[in-house]
Amino acid sequence: GHTAPVRGLMWNPEIPYLLISGSWDYTIRVWDTRDGTCLDTVYDHGADVYGLTCHPSRPFTMASCSRDSTVRLWSLTPLINPLQINILADKGWDEIIGNTDRAVESGAPPLLCGKVSRDIKQEVEKLTGNPRGKKLRWFSECFSPPGGSKNLWDLVAVIKGQDDSLLPQNYCKGIMHIKHLIRFRTVSEAQELTTVKMSKFGGGIGAPSKEERLKEAAEIHLRLGQIQRYCELMVELGEWDKALSVAPGVSMKYWRKLMQRRADQLIQEENDDVIPYCIAIGDVKKLVSFFTSRGQLKEALLVAQAACEGNIQMSPLSTTSGSSNSGGNNTDDYNELLHKVSKELAEWYFQDGHAVLAACCHLAVENIELAMANLIRGNELELAVSVGTVLGESAAQATHYALELLARKCMTVTTCFPSLGYSLLSQSFILLLCGNFIISLHLKELFEHYSNSLAKIFVFQCNLPDVEECMRLAETIQADGDVFETIKYYLLSTEPEKALPIGIQYVKEQLCGSDWTLDSVCPYLDLLSYIRTERLVLHKCSELRNELLILCGYIGALLAIRRQYNSIVPALYEYTSQLLKRREVSVPLKIEQLSEELDAWRACTQLNKPTDELPCTPPSESQRTVYSVLVSRIQEEPLKGLVGPDYVTGSNLPSHSAVHISCLTGLRIQVWFHQQLSTTQPLTHF
Repeated sequence: GHTAPVRGLMWNPEIPYLLISGSWDYTIRVWDTRDGTCLDTVYDHGADVYGLTCHPSRPFTMASCSRDSTVRLWSLTPLINPLQINILADKGWDEIIGNTDRAVESGAPPLLCGKVSRDIKQEVEKLTGNPRGKKLRWFSECFSPPGGSKNLWDLVAVIKGQDDSLLPQNYCKGIMHIKHLIRFRTVSEAQELTTVKMSKFGGGIGAPSKEERLKEAAEIHLRLGQIQRYCELMVELGEWDKALSVAPGVSMKYWRKLMQRRADQLIQEENDDVIPYCIAIGDVKKLVSFFTSRGQLKEALLVAQAACEGNIQMSPLSTTSGSSNSGGNNTDDYNELLHKVSKELAEWYFQDGHAVLAACCHLAVENIELAMANLIRGNELELAVSVGTVLGESAAQATHYALELLARKCMTVTTCFPSLGYSLLSQSFILLLCGNFIISLHLKELFEHYSNSLAKIFVFQCNLPDVEECMRLAETIQADGDVFETIKYYLLSTEPEKALPIGIQYVKEQLCGSDWTLDSVCPYLDLLSYIRTERLVLHKCSELRNELLILCGYIGALLAIRRQYNSIVPALYEYTSQLLKRREVSVPLKIEQLSEELDAWRACTQLNKPTDELPCTPPSESQRTVYSVLVSRIQEEPLKGLVGPDYVTGSNLPSHSAVHISCLTGLRIQVWFHQQLSTTQPLTHF
């Protein structure tokens, strides 16, 4: 327990046995009061913890304050993960909401017992038809911390055709669907300001100091009818307004050119006065580029949408000829520009640790694939499954992938299975998951880890053959030559190790060819990696195990290149090379080949690095050839958006106060700071 006085205490309003305490020992502890178990201890505060509270409508979002002058936000959702899965599985109310007496029984699964959950239940029961979409939304908002989930669900509702009159009043304050950007612009304060800037051209542009001699010369040129010369002198004097006011006397083409020059000058000065100039000449791309360069991505998005809706027109020229379909081309260009800006804004949010807001940006332009990808890469798996379920077929592929990752997540979270008698994954959820055989293997391995009885229940609920039948099916299918199905049924049988030689031999044969691709071998290795560990470590499987590790290491490196996980590519190549050195194996891979591929990848990808970095040696012709072959084998990621480094939600928030715990004593290491405040010296540890 705590080692100093306790000042903060908070009962969770939904889970009656969940108690959170804050102490002068700098820690926050989460307790299961049914048996006094400490579920978690948080050491992040750097001084006494005084206050604890939770969000009124999001009972699993908690805030704490401390004498270290910080307020910190916490999510308690991982502690009640089974409830989220039950809701996704569409289980009955009895397994989601209960009374206090049921919830506090020893060993009972978590149940919601508070006002927020009761209100959700009442609202769901009022609905006619299929209420599942609303149920998923309301519980999702209940479990999620503030950070865009409500905005996300509003956009999902718009995409599903909900009437605009049902949108909440604060909808216009968030990320809106593109069809609403212009309609609701007067409501949003930031958009209102931008609209005022764009509404009138000219006015308020100050003039620099004037030189009398040039001014007199300009007046003479004007009296002589030399308007263009007059304009150029006025520009030189900084009298842009006077120059632009008479420029149409030369030609509209000259006026437009002069306007573009003025806009370029203001952009170089980073002056907001450029806005009316770009609007007047219809130079949307220049204005969008101006806003984007300043990080004003919301303003850039608004301008692009205004152009798409025809509110910004190209100014007509007096003499130049144009094609009749230029308007259509402009519309296409503007739409492309709109999606580009939306993608940049989403990437900015994503890299800042706001995966949900990034998904909102993509949903605003109805790019469902990228929205789902952002949720998955931000580790918002439950939210991704909920949203994907409501969106339906358009998000089906990403939803299945999110379900697979969620199954893997359940395997690592011990709180998912408080007892052998309680199965987190209900029959309906299992049947939903088992549309993907990979997920079935995940879950079968999980249940076998707990007990054979659970494994049998799992097999029954998934409508899979029993283990003896799987063995017979595997032998029959093997005779027919279907390698993938053979591996599948051997893995489900009593002797899963029989799948190893079949699958590994197939992969080795593929690698010996010249036209193999990542997608032609990855599914087989993916299947083989689900073999039960106690079978894989058998002495008779040692050679096959080594070959499997080497092949998985190599294919994993290629997969990392495809997804641009650049930081782990060298490590995977090195891992594979070390295994090849130390193990006696027969695989169609050579250490020299791995070294060549890694060098080629490094040489060719460094060309994409920023130019401000140190100059690099260009790749040789042989390296280009090797890299070209590598790219042809890797091909593109089938799920759009799953490329690049992942940023988990909240990853950019400060997470701790440089608190370190001694691995020797288990106590906080006390330090004093050096004068330059960049290093510390332990007081009691060496």
